[in-house]
Amino acid sequence: MPTTPAPTAAKTDTPPPRSVLRDTAFLRLWAGTTASGLATWALPFVLGLAVLHRDLGAAGLGLVLAARTAGFLAAVAVGGVLADRHSRRAVVLWSALAAAVAAPLLAAGLGRSLVLMTAAAALAGAGQGACRPAFQALTAETVAPERRQQANAAMTMAVRSATLTGPALTALLAAFLDVPTLLLGIGLLWLVAALVPGKGTAAANLAAEPTPPTPRAGFRAEFLEGIREARRHPWFLAGLAALVAVIALGYSATSVALPLISRDRYDTEWVLAAAMTAYTVGALGGALAIARWRPRSQGWAAFAGLAAYGVAPLSLMLPVHPVVVVAAYAVAGIGIELFNVPWFTATQREVAPEKLARVSSLDFLVSYGLAPVGLALIAPAIDAFGVTAVLAVCAAACLLVPAAAALVPTARHFARTAPATTD
Repeated sequence: MPTTPAPTAAKTDTPPPRSVLRDTAFLRLWAGTTASGLATWALPFVLGLAVLHRDLGAAGLGLVLAARTAGFLAAVAVGGVLADRHSRRAVVLWSALAAAVAAPLLAAGLGRSLVLMTAAAALAGAGQGACRPAFQALTAETVAPERRQQANAAMTMAVRSATLTGPALTALLAAFLDVPTLLLGIGLLWLVAALVPGKGTAAANLAAEPTPPTPRAGFRAEFLEGIREARRHPWFLAGLAALVAVIALGYSATSVALPLISRDRYDTEWVLAAAMTAYTVGALGGALAIARWRPRSQGWAAFAGLAAYGVAPLSLMLPVHPVVVVAAYAVAGIGIELFNVPWFTATQREVAPEKLARVSSLDFLVSYGLAPVGLALIAPAIDAFGVTAVLAVCAAACLLVPAAAALVPTARHFARTAPATTD
């Protein structure tokens, strides 16, 4: 008697999402973000070359860099509100164009007018600050949710690669080009950032469709609305506090102490150069790992990565072999990206799309704004209490504040509701 073959189960598996690196819209956004990162990194380095060439004094360099920081902090909040009011693509365009215009003004003022250079640096910082939250929100519009972690990892890998190779490339270009020409090159990078990215796709931007026109609130009211949105996410506030502790204390302390210890304890510049290189290489490795790794408790894993920065000041406290210091910096670099990439991805996922740029601007405003304060206070603290005591306090803060942040409700998954699990 013939038998009827058993019915085969219908295939329900869906193919894995296509790599974000094959998406033309994302590649355009990636190119623009990378160009802005290169330009941001290159400016202080090129201005440092101007000091070496005696076109700019040390005091002038400090004034110009301070003006750039002030411009950034003033514009980042404005940029967040504008990017939620208007097209994120338009905000990227005009803010990057402002930074591009600043470059030839810097070149024109070099060796001639410190006032012009200071004003141009403030304009460059404003362009940089205004485009940061817009780029964050534009990523959410361009990339589908299931691919955003991969996209954010690709973004940070580009920035870290530029940090690793940029000094050598700039030094090579400086052998053939003068400082004004290098400044004009920075302007060209900002033009790429302004013109290359495209608009967010309709599919990715579906949740952010505009609502019917309503009377527009004032700027202050809209910024406060962004703060209220941030307060709806306890994990975000906890993460911001932990990030501030690591940047303002840990990163600032190691930035000041590492050159001193490299000189006084090890009597060589090799430790300084090797540790900073190891940090960047570690960050590249961390970004590569988190591009595909999806820990079950994403928030806890991210906070553990952030706390790993504490090994850097800890290694500087102890009379260890220099290889241990280099290894500690590599671990710190890995950990910082194990935090950064899920942090950006969760913000893009959890925050209301129409308020995303304002919440992102709050992130940049607090973290970048308090970093100079930390740097300004660390050196006097070392003079008053000694380098070991300051490093001990900073290492403890790097370890304990993220641990405390991980205990905040919703911090475990970087989400207001726990993700559904399947057996």
